[in-house]
Amino acid sequence: MKKKPQVKNKKMSALFIISGPSGVGEDSVIEGLKKYLEIERIITTTTRPMRPRESQGKPYYFIGQKEFENKIKHDEMAEYAQEYNNNFYGVTKDELKRVANSGKTGIWKIEYKGVITAKKKFPEIKSIYIAAPSLETLKKRILHRSPNATSKYLKERIAYTKEWMKHENIYDYKVINEEGKLNKTILSVVKIIQKNL
Repeated sequence: MKKKPQVKNKKMSALFIISGPSGVGEDSVIEGLKKYLEIERIITTTTRPMRPRESQGKPYYFIGQKEFENKIKHDEMAEYAQEYNNNFYGVTKDELKRVANSGKTGIWKIEYKGVITAKKKFPEIKSIYIAAPSLETLKKRILHRSPNATSKYLKERIAYTKEWMKHENIYDYKVINEEGKLNKTILSVVKIIQKNL
């Protein structure tokens, strides 16, 4: 078991977690929030390789495994986890400070292991779970997004999603992103945020 860094509880202002398994549309929801709210995204640091059309800070800060491990060692991470693809993902304390000082509503997109850690350290942060109407819908969305996905990849993704679904109770809110009703989903999330600001 990896040792998690100890962080003193620190009040974070206007920060919301939005999260859900791959294919539920959480990125589209976050993008849609910009029409209604002034938001600043918390950028995750990862060891996974940069893909075409990605750049430093869009959508991640990309660093090497050794550098990430050094950040853990020097207590620079607010939270981190090793995901199904063995890459590390996490948020630095400096990144949380940057967003907290931006004067905008901070949006933190993390997977469920990160949510568990974040809720322990910052219990006042409200978390919103974006869900697909069904596993079948999720399968279709993943295939639509990655038409050349292997059955192994699909199996891994679905297994990970099932694991994720076991942890729905860690979230403060759940919003189902129904097919063709993205704006309705966005407005539901806007209402939750406004209610908690």
